[in-house]
Amino acid sequence: MSISGFYKLHFSPQRKYVKALKNLLGFVPGNMHLYHMAFRHKSVAKNIKEGTKNSNERLEFLGDAILGSVIAELLFTKYPYKDEGFLTEMRSKIVSRNHLNLLARKLGLNELIQFDTRMIGPQAKQTSLLGDAFEALVGAIYLDKGYRFTRHFLVTRIIKQHVDIHQLEQTETNFKSRLIEWCQQAGKEISFVVVENALQENSKLFTIDAVIEGQVWGTGRDYNKKNAEKLAAEKACESLHVI
Repeated sequence: MSISGFYKLHFSPQRKYVKALKNLLGFVPGNMHLYHMAFRHKSVAKNIKEGTKNSNERLEFLGDAILGSVIAELLFTKYPYKDEGFLTEMRSKIVSRNHLNLLARKLGLNELIQFDTRMIGPQAKQTSLLGDAFEALVGAIYLDKGYRFTRHFLVTRIIKQHVDIHQLEQTETNFKSRLIEWCQQAGKEISFVVVENALQENSKLFTIDAVIEGQVWGTGRDYNKKNAEKLAAEKACESLHVI
């Protein structure tokens, strides 16, 4: 442990918070500002510029990309003979909001998240708030420690200890069918609309919106049209609390 880490853990004014993070993460954080921000919901964040708050939303965006990259590499190595569709579906299962909510609760992130109960209510911890904080935490670790450290943390501390990949492999999560069934029961019209097709490396990158009663509830992007629809359906299921 560095001198700086020893000081933060035993003598700094934030030592109780640092100890809590060390127990949770297994290491002493460097830039504490990042970790405070990772657990700060927009409902309690302050405006730092017009239209921008010092909430965890930007870290969530970054963490989502890092997490997806680590999971993709892990699955690519673990399943050398599986096709793109299988790998995409497995990644979707692992990084689904429902699964990330579960991981966040196992880690105890629900005890650290700051949010205004007057605005969103305590039941928000049961929806996307926990998973959002998990992704923001990944973003914070990446900015604080770098990619290699973050990858090692995710593989050894999260995936090996808390993710049963073989069980997920057997779990059926057809979000598109579930969403269509929900819409039929509710008497709502649903469609999957292609927003754009961007040519990249001679392949079509599909961007598809899940549209219900004229409103976009989820967006998915993939080089395979069906996978993009699945991702859009998953996002819509999360937004509508269908899962």
